[in-house]
Amino acid sequence: MKTDFNKMTKAELRAYVVAHPNDQAAFYAFVDRFTAGATTETFAMPQSPAEIAEVDNLVRQKIEQIQTE
Repeated sequence: MKTDFNKMTKAELRAYVVAHPNDQAAFYAFVDRFTAGATTETFAMPQSPAEIAEVDNLVRQKIEQIQTE
């Protein structure tokens, strides 16, 4: 019986990929699912120490936000 990755939630699919690291079909389904909702927006590289610090701060804020969800 073939596993239907489309019926899995993102969390279930991620857990399946972790449990079955050699299943290429599962990996591709995982990547397709997670990149489908990704934004195509890009940003310029930080050019100064102040911009680097600002990006670092924004990344840390996002990590904290994700951890509290």
